[in-house]
Amino acid sequence: MKYILILLGVIVLWAVFVYNRLISLRNRSIEAWADIEVQLKRRYDLIPNLVNTVKGYATHESSAFENVTKARSMAMGATGPTTAHAQAENMLTGALKSIFALAEAYPDLKANQNFLALQNELSDTENKIQAARRFYNTNVRDLNTKIESFPSNIVAKTFSFSQKEFFDLADNDAAQGPVEVKF
Repeated sequence: MKYILILLGVIVLWAVFVYNRLISLRNRSIEAWADIEVQLKRRYDLIPNLVNTVKGYATHESSAFENVTKARSMAMGATGPTTAHAQAENMLTGALKSIFALAEAYPDLKANQNFLALQNELSDTENKIQAARRFYNTNVRDLNTKIESFPSNIVAKTFSFSQKEFFDLADNDAAQGPVEVKF
């Protein structure tokens, strides 16, 4: 009887440990997603300033500005780390590339200090988004692995822990390739 109680105590302690670990992993993934949202917000705030700066030099390139504005609206409207959100962010990245490609055709724009500052800010923000995305995906990987692994999957199923979706911006080949600009 004594051994059964000890075994039961060990099992309960193990279940508490696994449950607390799952809670920790879930909270870390929530925190990591919040980091991504902060950087995306910063990106969304920089884009209108960038577009307005470029508009002054390239007034006849209205389709590029419309694409950026539309892509920004779609990205801002997307919620959570979903495939649709990742696709909206990919569209925005592609649209931004076209704005930067316009700078190559306008030497005065390339020399404009405001444009250069905004370009550097946006580049820095893109790097921060990538770092935050990697951090988020690492936390999601750890949580999903714990949820799927035996025997912790028993505790995860008992307490209704669910897997989270990765936030992968690399799904869209168009966003990774070079931007074609026609004049």
